[in-house]
Amino acid sequence: MGSINLRQVRKSFGAVDVIPGVDLDINEGEFVVFVGPSGCGKSTLLRLIAGLEDVTSGSISIDGRDVTHAPPARRGLAMVFQSYALYPHMSVRKNIAFPLKMAGMDEASIEKKVSDAARALNLGDYLDRKPGQLSGGQRQRVAIGRAIVRQPTAFLFDEPLSNLDAALRVNMRLEIGELHRELGATMIYVTHDQVEAMTMADKIVVLQKGRIEQVGAPMDLYRAPANRFVAGFIGSPKMNFIEGHEAARLGAHAVGVRPEHMAVVAPQNSDWRARVTAVERLGADTFLHLRSDSLGAMTARAGGDESFELGSEVGLRPDPARLHRFGPSGETLAA
Repeated sequence: MGSINLRQVRKSFGAVDVIPGVDLDINEGEFVVFVGPSGCGKSTLLRLIAGLEDVTSGSISIDGRDVTHAPPARRGLAMVFQSYALYPHMSVRKNIAFPLKMAGMDEASIEKKVSDAARALNLGDYLDRKPGQLSGGQRQRVAIGRAIVRQPTAFLFDEPLSNLDAALRVNMRLEIGELHRELGATMIYVTHDQVEAMTMADKIVVLQKGRIEQVGAPMDLYRAPANRFVAGFIGSPKMNFIEGHEAARLGAHAVGVRPEHMAVVAPQNSDWRARVTAVERLGADTFLHLRSDSLGAMTARAGGDESFELGSEVGLRPDPARLHRFGPSGETLAA
């Protein structure tokens, strides 16, 4: 089991509502990612589920059992932190075994569970090392191993990859995804990185100022954002937004178009014209940073082999079927 349900969950610090009231259903076995900018309330919401923060009002249930006021130890959850939270004087083996030892499990059962977790996380060769002798990625795997042996109802990850370099983050994303498929367990993962959200999640929860802006599958949010905030947050590079006369001509307060949905063409064959202010070459792709007198700053994606001069004029031809139209309050308008 591993279903989690939140009903009008609110968290206040004095007169300030950090979470003004959230309803959310997390199904058994789902990989759910909470994503949003710093200060949006995603870590606070995770801590409310874990029982590390008290709920001001509302209710939280796990597998149909009300745990709103239950202590963390009685919720059946395991949490993995950004800081690893390992005991530096203990070996990897003892770190992983620690929660089982505290629960009074016999030595034979502990050894089996530790061995199984180490095998799943490729830690078999490191069981007798101390955390200080491991890389950041290996230490994070130890922290995950310590969570696995508890066989929790659900795993909670609070920005676990933030301390790793770019290459390690990619590897750990793949490893956590593979682990989810093997265990079939419910996982809730907090990140500010929308690339992590898009590549790992079954379901993304986008938050802003403690409110849920949209919940859905990654590509649903990419293709059909509920509002301008979600449209600008999901996707890398971020969506271009056009306002003023050009947006009004297209029947909206603002129009959004992603860099990958604009063809870079000769100026005479274009809908819009802009000048190149910067060029980012990434190999297969080239990202152009542009400035248009009528449209403002924009970003476009071109082929990796194409050549562009700084200050040169280029034409942009957006795909009409991929334009996103928004009203004055940021709401998405019907096509």
